[in-house]
Amino acid sequence: MTTDYRPLVFAHRGGADALPEHTLGAYLRALADGADGLECDVRLTRDGHLVCVHDRRLDRTSNGRGKVSTKTLAELDSLDFGSWHPAYPGDEEPLPELSRLLTLDRLLEAVRDSGRPVRLLIETKHPSRYGAEVERRLVKTLRRHGLAEPGPDSPVQVTVMSFAALALRRVRVLAPAIPTVYLIELLPPGVGRGRLPFGARIAGPGVALVRARPGLIPAIRAAGHKAYVWTVNDKADLDLVLEHRVDGVITDRPKFVIDQLATR
Repeated sequence: MTTDYRPLVFAHRGGADALPEHTLGAYLRALADGADGLECDVRLTRDGHLVCVHDRRLDRTSNGRGKVSTKTLAELDSLDFGSWHPAYPGDEEPLPELSRLLTLDRLLEAVRDSGRPVRLLIETKHPSRYGAEVERRLVKTLRRHGLAEPGPDSPVQVTVMSFAALALRRVRVLAPAIPTVYLIELLPPGVGRGRLPFGARIAGPGVALVRARPGLIPAIRAAGHKAYVWTVNDKADLDLVLEHRVDGVITDRPKFVIDQLATR
């Protein structure tokens, strides 16, 4: 790897290996460790708030039950989203940054207050009972924070991601200035030749797909697109994506990846 090449390092769900995913503490830790950017998933609550939760259901990452989409923000805010994680430090004192539900508004405020450049990847989760309202609320939120049309010198740059091509099309129509990533787990027709759906500007293949289809990244590059690869957590996968000279590495272990890049 030549010295002039270094991919962007994104903390997946805030760096979910070290601390409870999608908690403010995880995101602040990732920024302190030197991540170039952060990645989060958003879902819409019953009363119309965007919250940072990956799963449709609450069972895995909280002490609650049921679907995120059927709960109000107040109901979700009463739950513990951190003590399930092996790295949670215990009950000795309240740890709201590691246990409280994180709203997209709170994350955006933290990123803007960080005092450093940050790239934020926001994945809209589908299928959703709220359909297009997810993207509408997202763009409305970004506009409220002044992030829907950021200038090139803006310290916070937002990119929207989705596995749903229609969601990216909606973002392109609602906010053409926001870059978009088409996430790929299984290879749809045409994408193997580098073609992305309308509205997508960056390809986001999983690392397993990159390994199984060694011609995929070259085809994406030949078509003029960038590539952000997820979820790169060990040395073998990092070596693979670096050989392909990908533009972004999305990882649960941002400090590990940053340290590996520093030794090359």
